Amino acid sequence: MMQLWYDLINLTHFEWTKYQFMGNALLAVIIIAPVFGLLGTMTVSNKLAFFSDSLGHSTLTGIALGVLLGINNPVWSMIVFSLVFSYTIVMVKNFNRASTDTIIGVFASTAIALGLVILSRGGGFSKYSTYFIGDLLGIAPSEILMLFLVLLAVVIIWIFIFNRLLVVSINSTLARSRGINTHLVEIIFTSVIAVIVALSIRWIGLLLINSMLILPAAAARNISRNVRQYHVLSVVFSLVSGIAGLIFSFYWDTASGATIILAAADIFILTLIIKLKFNI
Repeated sequence: MMQLWYDLINLTHFEWTKYQFMGNALLAVIIIAPVFGLLGTMTVSNKLAFFSDSLGHSTLTGIALGVLLGINNPVWSMIVFSLVFSYTIVMVKNFNRASTDTIIGVFASTAIALGLVILSRGGGFSKYSTYFIGDLLGIAPSEILMLFLVLLAVVIIWIFIFNRLLVVSINSTLARSRGINTHLVEIIFTSVIAVIVALSIRWIGLLLINSMLILPAAAARNISRNVRQYHVLSVVFSLVSGIAGLIFSFYWDTASGATIILAAADIFILTLIIKLKFNI
Protein backbone atom coordinates (compact mmCIF):
# COMPACT_ATOMS: atom_id res chain seq x y z
CA MET A 1 0.00 0.00 0.00
CA MET A 2 2.78 2.41 0.90
CA GLN A 3 4.63 1.55 -2.30
CA LEU A 4 1.56 2.60 -4.26
CA TRP A 5 1.66 5.94 -2.44
CA TYR A 6 5.38 6.39 -3.23
CA ASP A 7 4.76 5.60 -6.91
CA LEU A 8 1.87 8.06 -6.99
CA ILE A 9 3.81 11.05 -5.65
CA ASN A 10 6.80 10.17 -7.86
CA LEU A 11 4.62 10.95 -10.86
CA THR A 12 4.96 14.65 -9.97
CA HIS A 13 8.74 14.45 -10.62
CA PHE A 14 9.59 16.95 -7.89
CA GLU A 15 12.97 16.57 -6.23
CA TRP A 16 11.54 15.91 -2.75
CA THR A 17 9.42 12.99 -3.97
CA LYS A 18 12.58 10.91 -4.41
CA TYR A 19 12.94 10.58 -0.65
CA GLN A 20 10.82 8.03 1.16
CA PHE A 21 10.84 9.99 4.42
CA MET A 22 9.22 12.93 2.61
CA GLY A 23 6.53 10.65 1.24
CA ASN A 24 5.84 9.36 4.74
CA ALA A 25 5.71 12.88 6.18
CA LEU A 26 3.40 14.13 3.41
CA LEU A 27 0.94 11.28 3.95
CA ALA A 28 1.02 11.90 7.71
CA VAL A 29 0.23 15.59 7.15
CA ILE A 30 -2.66 14.76 4.82
CA ILE A 31 -4.11 12.44 7.47
CA ILE A 32 -3.55 14.47 10.63
CA ALA A 33 -4.20 17.99 9.29
CA PRO A 34 -8.00 17.51 8.99
CA VAL A 35 -8.04 16.31 12.61
CA PHE A 36 -6.38 19.51 13.80
CA GLY A 37 -8.64 21.54 11.53
CA LEU A 38 -11.79 20.03 13.00
CA LEU A 39 -10.72 20.09 16.64
CA GLY A 40 -9.31 23.58 16.28
CA THR A 41 -12.70 25.05 15.40
CA MET A 42 -14.25 24.07 18.71
CA THR A 43 -11.05 24.76 20.61
CA VAL A 44 -11.24 28.37 19.42
CA SER A 45 -15.03 28.62 19.87
CA ASN A 46 -14.87 27.26 23.42
CA LYS A 47 -11.89 29.50 24.31
CA LEU A 48 -9.68 26.50 25.07
CA ALA A 49 -6.50 27.77 23.41
CA PHE A 50 -4.74 28.08 26.76
CA PHE A 51 -5.95 24.60 27.73
CA SER A 52 -4.51 22.94 24.62
CA ASP A 53 -1.25 24.85 25.01
CA SER A 54 -0.95 23.78 28.65
CA LEU A 55 -1.85 20.23 27.71
CA GLY A 56 0.99 20.11 25.20
CA HIS A 57 3.57 21.42 27.65
CA SER A 58 2.39 19.18 30.48
CA THR A 59 3.03 16.04 28.42
CA LEU A 60 6.57 16.39 29.72
CA THR A 61 5.27 14.74 32.87
CA GLY A 62 3.79 11.94 30.77
CA ILE A 63 7.21 11.38 29.21
CA ALA A 64 8.81 11.45 32.66
CA LEU A 65 6.34 8.89 33.99
CA GLY A 66 7.16 6.65 31.06
CA VAL A 67 10.86 6.93 31.88
CA LEU A 68 10.23 6.10 35.55
CA LEU A 69 8.15 3.08 34.58
CA GLY A 70 10.80 1.89 32.12
CA ILE A 71 8.60 2.25 29.06
CA ASN A 72 10.69 2.46 25.87
CA ASN A 73 7.98 4.33 23.98
CA PRO A 74 6.46 6.88 26.37
CA VAL A 75 3.50 7.62 24.08
CA TRP A 76 1.19 5.48 26.22
CA SER A 77 2.19 7.19 29.43
CA MET A 78 1.69 10.56 27.69
CA ILE A 79 -1.81 9.58 26.59
CA VAL A 80 -2.78 8.35 30.05
CA PHE A 81 -1.37 11.43 31.77
CA SER A 82 -2.99 13.79 29.24
CA LEU A 83 -6.37 12.15 29.81
CA VAL A 84 -5.99 12.39 33.59
CA PHE A 85 -4.80 16.00 33.26
CA SER A 86 -7.75 17.06 31.08
CA TYR A 87 -10.31 15.21 33.21
CA THR A 88 -8.95 16.72 36.42
CA ILE A 89 -9.10 20.26 35.01
CA VAL A 90 -12.71 19.78 33.88
CA MET A 91 -13.70 18.38 37.27
CA VAL A 92 -11.97 21.12 39.27
CA LYS A 93 -13.32 23.84 36.96
CA ASN A 94 -16.89 22.66 37.51
CA PHE A 95 -16.54 22.61 41.29
CA ASN A 96 -14.38 25.68 41.80
CA ARG A 97 -15.21 29.36 41.51
CA ALA A 98 -11.75 30.31 40.29
CA SER A 99 -11.45 31.28 36.62
CA THR A 100 -10.70 28.57 34.10
CA ASP A 101 -7.41 30.20 33.09
CA THR A 102 -6.28 30.23 36.72
CA ILE A 103 -7.08 26.55 37.23
CA ILE A 104 -5.39 25.54 33.99
CA GLY A 105 -2.35 27.67 34.86
CA VAL A 106 -1.98 26.05 38.29
CA PHE A 107 -2.18 22.50 36.96
CA ALA A 108 -0.05 23.17 33.89
CA SER A 109 2.79 24.91 35.74
CA THR A 110 2.89 22.11 38.30
CA ALA A 111 2.91 19.39 35.64
CA ILE A 112 5.62 21.11 33.59
CA ALA A 113 7.83 21.63 36.63
CA LEU A 114 7.39 18.01 37.71
CA GLY A 115 8.27 16.74 34.25
CA LEU A 116 11.37 18.94 34.03
CA VAL A 117 12.58 17.85 37.47
CA ILE A 118 12.24 14.15 36.65
CA LEU A 119 13.73 14.34 33.14
CA SER A 120 16.63 16.60 34.13
CA ARG A 121 17.67 14.38 37.02
CA GLY A 122 21.18 13.08 36.34
CA GLY A 123 21.71 15.44 33.40
CA GLY A 124 19.90 13.29 30.84
CA PHE A 125 17.44 15.92 29.64
CA SER A 126 19.07 16.50 26.24
CA LYS A 127 17.91 13.17 24.81
CA TYR A 128 14.30 14.33 25.12
CA SER A 129 14.85 17.55 23.18
CA THR A 130 13.19 16.14 20.05
CA TYR A 131 9.87 16.32 21.87
CA PHE A 132 10.21 20.11 21.96
CA ILE A 133 10.52 20.73 18.21
CA GLY A 134 9.23 17.43 16.82
CA ASP A 135 10.53 15.18 14.06
CA LEU A 136 7.88 14.82 11.39
CA LEU A 137 10.42 13.46 8.89
CA GLY A 138 11.10 10.51 11.18
CA ILE A 139 7.56 9.13 11.11
CA ALA A 140 7.30 5.43 10.19
CA PRO A 141 4.64 3.70 8.02
CA SER A 142 3.26 1.86 11.09
CA GLU A 143 2.75 5.21 12.82
CA ILE A 144 0.97 6.56 9.75
CA LEU A 145 -1.50 3.68 10.04
CA MET A 146 -2.10 4.65 13.66
CA LEU A 147 -2.79 8.25 12.60
CA PHE A 148 -5.29 7.02 10.04
CA LEU A 149 -7.14 5.03 12.71
CA VAL A 150 -7.12 8.14 14.90
CA LEU A 151 -8.64 10.16 12.04
CA LEU A 152 -11.46 7.64 11.65
CA ALA A 153 -12.10 7.67 15.40
CA VAL A 154 -12.23 11.48 15.53
CA VAL A 155 -14.64 11.64 12.58
CA ILE A 156 -16.96 9.10 14.23
CA ILE A 157 -16.87 10.95 17.57
CA TRP A 158 -17.40 14.26 15.78
CA ILE A 159 -20.53 12.96 14.08
CA PHE A 160 -22.03 11.98 17.42
CA ILE A 161 -21.15 15.02 19.53
CA PHE A 162 -20.88 17.90 17.06
CA ASN A 163 -24.39 19.32 17.47
CA ARG A 164 -24.22 19.07 21.26
CA LEU A 165 -20.76 20.59 21.35
CA LEU A 166 -21.87 23.44 19.10
CA VAL A 167 -24.76 24.31 21.42
CA VAL A 168 -22.46 24.11 24.46
CA SER A 169 -19.96 26.44 22.78
CA ILE A 170 -22.73 28.97 22.09
CA ASN A 171 -24.42 28.89 25.50
CA SER A 172 -23.90 26.19 28.14
CA THR A 173 -27.05 27.27 30.02
CA LEU A 174 -29.13 26.86 26.86
CA ALA A 175 -27.51 23.46 26.29
CA ARG A 176 -28.46 22.27 29.78
CA SER A 177 -32.02 23.51 29.31
CA ARG A 178 -32.25 21.30 26.22
CA GLY A 179 -31.21 18.24 28.20
CA ILE A 180 -27.60 18.14 27.00
CA ASN A 181 -25.14 16.70 29.50
CA THR A 182 -22.63 19.55 29.15
CA HIS A 183 -20.21 17.94 31.59
CA LEU A 184 -20.03 14.72 29.57
CA VAL A 185 -19.68 16.58 26.26
CA GLU A 186 -16.88 18.68 27.72
CA ILE A 187 -15.04 15.61 29.01
CA ILE A 188 -15.33 13.81 25.66
CA PHE A 189 -14.07 16.82 23.73
CA THR A 190 -11.13 17.57 26.03
CA SER A 191 -10.24 13.86 26.10
CA VAL A 192 -10.08 13.78 22.30
CA ILE A 193 -7.81 16.83 22.31
CA ALA A 194 -5.66 15.19 24.99
CA VAL A 195 -5.16 12.03 22.93
CA ILE A 196 -4.44 13.91 19.69
CA VAL A 197 -1.94 16.21 21.40
CA ALA A 198 -0.16 13.30 23.10
CA LEU A 199 0.06 11.30 19.88
CA SER A 200 1.29 14.25 17.80
CA ILE A 201 3.87 15.72 20.19
CA ARG A 202 6.66 13.49 18.89
CA TRP A 203 6.28 14.74 15.32
CA ILE A 204 5.10 18.34 15.75
CA GLY A 205 6.76 19.26 19.05
CA LEU A 206 5.25 20.43 22.32
CA LEU A 207 6.36 24.02 21.62
CA LEU A 208 4.32 24.09 18.40
CA ILE A 209 1.39 21.73 18.92
CA ASN A 210 -1.01 24.42 20.12
CA SER A 211 -0.33 26.57 17.06
CA MET A 212 -1.34 23.68 14.81
CA LEU A 213 -4.69 23.56 16.58
CA ILE A 214 -5.37 27.29 16.82
CA LEU A 215 -3.98 29.04 13.72
CA PRO A 216 -6.00 27.32 10.94
CA ALA A 217 -9.22 27.63 12.95
CA ALA A 218 -8.52 31.26 13.84
CA ALA A 219 -7.80 32.03 10.18
CA ALA A 220 -11.04 30.34 9.12
CA ARG A 221 -12.99 32.28 11.70
CA ASN A 222 -11.69 35.55 10.23
CA ILE A 223 -13.49 35.09 6.92
CA SER A 224 -16.17 32.43 7.41
CA ARG A 225 -19.82 33.49 7.31
CA ASN A 226 -21.39 30.38 8.82
CA VAL A 227 -20.55 27.20 10.72
CA ARG A 228 -20.13 25.10 7.57
CA GLN A 229 -17.64 27.54 6.05
CA TYR A 230 -15.82 27.77 9.37
CA HIS A 231 -15.15 24.03 9.51
CA VAL A 232 -14.40 23.55 5.83
CA LEU A 233 -11.97 26.48 5.72
CA SER A 234 -10.27 25.35 8.92
CA VAL A 235 -9.60 21.91 7.43
CA VAL A 236 -8.46 23.43 4.11
CA PHE A 237 -6.13 25.92 5.82
CA SER A 238 -4.70 23.15 7.99
CA LEU A 239 -4.02 20.98 4.93
CA VAL A 240 -2.54 23.82 2.87
CA SER A 241 -0.23 25.02 5.65
CA GLY A 242 0.81 21.46 6.44
CA ILE A 243 1.69 20.51 2.87
CA ALA A 244 3.25 23.88 1.98
CA GLY A 245 5.25 24.02 5.21
CA LEU A 246 6.57 20.49 4.73
CA ILE A 247 7.71 21.15 1.15
CA PHE A 248 9.28 24.52 2.00
CA SER A 249 11.13 22.94 4.92
CA PHE A 250 12.73 20.50 2.48
CA TYR A 251 14.06 23.23 0.19
CA TRP A 252 14.99 25.59 3.02
CA ASP A 253 16.50 22.83 5.17
CA THR A 254 14.49 23.97 8.20
CA ALA A 255 12.50 22.23 10.94
CA SER A 256 9.34 20.89 9.32
CA GLY A 257 7.03 21.54 12.29
CA ALA A 258 8.13 25.14 12.68
CA THR A 259 7.87 25.81 8.94
CA ILE A 260 4.33 24.41 8.89
CA ILE A 261 3.36 26.75 11.73
CA LEU A 262 4.84 29.73 9.86
CA ALA A 263 2.77 28.79 6.82
CA ALA A 264 -0.34 28.67 9.02
CA ALA A 265 0.58 32.04 10.51
CA ASP A 266 0.88 33.54 7.02
CA ILE A 267 -2.60 32.29 6.18
CA PHE A 268 -3.94 33.78 9.40
CA ILE A 269 -2.38 37.18 8.62
CA LEU A 270 -3.77 37.07 5.07
CA THR A 271 -7.30 36.28 6.27
CA LEU A 272 -7.06 38.99 8.91
CA ILE A 273 -6.15 41.53 6.23
CA ILE A 274 -9.10 40.34 4.12
CA LYS A 275 -11.41 40.62 7.12
CA LEU A 276 -10.29 44.17 7.89
CA LYS A 277 -10.34 45.30 4.26
CA PHE A 278 -13.76 43.91 3.36
CA ASN A 279 -15.27 44.19 6.87
CA ILE A 280 -16.29 40.55 6.96
